[in-house]
Amino acid sequence: MIDRHLMKLRARYSISQIEEAAIRESLTEVARYPADHTAIRAGEVLTFSTLLLDGLMTRYKDLSDGQRQITEIHVPGDFADLHSFTLKHLDHNVMTLTPCKIVKSPHDRIQKLCEEHPRLGRIYWFSTNLDACIHREWEVSLGRRSALERTAHLLCELQVRLGIVGLATGNGYALPITQADVAECLGLTPVHVNRVLKELRETGLVEFRNGRVTIHDIEGLKRAAEFDPTYLYLGQRERG
Repeated sequence: MIDRHLMKLRARYSISQIEEAAIRESLTEVARYPADHTAIRAGEVLTFSTLLLDGLMTRYKDLSDGQRQITEIHVPGDFADLHSFTLKHLDHNVMTLTPCKIVKSPHDRIQKLCEEHPRLGRIYWFSTNLDACIHREWEVSLGRRSALERTAHLLCELQVRLGIVGLATGNGYALPITQADVAECLGLTPVHVNRVLKELRETGLVEFRNGRVTIHDIEGLKRAAEFDPTYLYLGQRERG
């Protein structure tokens, strides 16, 4: 059930069988949500954190005029709101982009996990820090990168993050969302995103069509994005 979560953890840390058993023990109720379902609302008191098993989820904030800004896409294996363990409520919403399967981790079980396995506590602390790293990179895109650069950067990031959990190759990955969803990630209009995707396709770098990203030139796409994956802290780290 949590194979992709373990893949994500083991991409950076060794996880023993005892630690794996403790992680599994911390999880309880499995739930399924349809696409475009707000699973967690800002201000809602939370007693559990949500681990995404299948599908794509997103964090977002709404403006009074109805505009929405997506601040991160979560892929299978991610906790969508692990930071709610300490915050107890969120200042933003968490929504499904596609049909999703999740499993809940009650906060009292997370507390027990951290107390009995402090190394896992540090590993999950790293996970929340990694979310902050991704948020900073998205902020740079929104503030300084051109429309083409920020689009290419998002596609590069997802190729890496989905690849870690076995859902992408160097040639592409499934991305069953709309251009309007992409626009809300990038702070652009759907029309602008359509023009950028056309340019990326015509220059032979990448194609996004029918819910799939097909990468024709990964190195060229990285150059167009000035993509440096350092912020994703890839590779094995110390034991924690």
